Amino acid sequence: MPGFVKTALLPVAAAALLLGCGKENAAPKTTVASKAAEAAEVVKIGFAAPLTGPQAHYGKGYQNGVQMAIDDVNAENPTLGGKKVKFVLLAEDDMADPKSATQVAQKFVDAKVAGMIGHFNSGTSIPASKIYSDAGLPQIAMATAPAYTAQGFKTTFRSMTSDTQQGSVIGKFVVEKLKAKRIAIIDDRSAYGQGLADEFEKAAKAAGAEIVKREFTSDKETDFTSILTAIKGVKPDVIFFGGADAQSGPMVKQKKRLGMTIPLVSGEMTRSDTFLKLAGADAEGTIASMAGVPIEQMPGGKAFLERYKAKYGEMEIYTPYGYDATRVLLAAMKKADSAVPAKYLPVLAQISHSGVTSARIAYDGKGDLKDGGITVFKVQQGKWTVLETIGAK
Repeated sequence: MPGFVKTALLPVAAAALLLGCGKENAAPKTTVASKAAEAAEVVKIGFAAPLTGPQAHYGKGYQNGVQMAIDDVNAENPTLGGKKVKFVLLAEDDMADPKSATQVAQKFVDAKVAGMIGHFNSGTSIPASKIYSDAGLPQIAMATAPAYTAQGFKTTFRSMTSDTQQGSVIGKFVVEKLKAKRIAIIDDRSAYGQGLADEFEKAAKAAGAEIVKREFTSDKETDFTSILTAIKGVKPDVIFFGGADAQSGPMVKQKKRLGMTIPLVSGEMTRSDTFLKLAGADAEGTIASMAGVPIEQMPGGKAFLERYKAKYGEMEIYTPYGYDATRVLLAAMKKADSAVPAKYLPVLAQISHSGVTSARIAYDGKGDLKDGGITVFKVQQGKWTVLETIGAK
């Protein structure tokens, strides 16, 4: 049994060798405590948007931008308060529903997230913002309705220019550039759609147009034949629609079937590839405004688009705004050297950040963006083409 003896003696010999070594040569011990010290502290970031239903494409593109920003910051090995940190995204589907949004908001507060990106819709962002405000939790939302920041909460910030800015630009554009004097308006009664339509109406009237008909529908409806028939009878020069592509796509097809050749004008939720797919050939001539500038004109747009396509494929219009909002939120934490909301909130309010969408992202006293352009697009030969960019700095 010589083989057994040699094998059995090896651990003993090894032990004796270790015991004979001096302290200076002893192997370093790795303790549970030292491993814990090396581990990064998790900082949770909340995100909410419609991730199911007819607006899921908006929400998913938005989420991808947020996740991409978190991945980029984590790759920089961030520290806060002298400790390594890792940012982790907690995403929830609010289904574009106000009631669901408040439930999601409370869930995030209970989970003690350090900051909030979203919600996407104005109708969800507004009720949720009260919960975040009460908790002192900073929120950067995609919401464009004026009411979102008009509440006076110190925790609310915007990713895009408001409907006040956008509505005033497109209202004036339709009257002065399209020479429209008689205008019909339809809105989907959502905070976004109605808010944008209200601002458009003010601007169009101020520019000298007459609103010959104002109708409303819902953000769930897809049959607009009766509304369009009533509008056809008053012979407007254009129709303005405040709402999303899930409605504007079928709307232009039904408009065409009724023999109406006047253009549909809408906002950025219509200026999407989904609208082009839903409307098909009937999309031709549709005009839509969008907060900001085309991706090709954004300071970091081209490089961001290339990186995004390599990782996720085709990009939704809200993606770079989600990316920038997240980078701004995390930049405020870094500057404050803390993820504690009360400590970095004052820094966020005063921040000036160079991002993908703008060379200077900064907020006014209400949380609205100080600088922001509006771009007007038109569907020509099946593609969205730029007509004019107004007010960009």
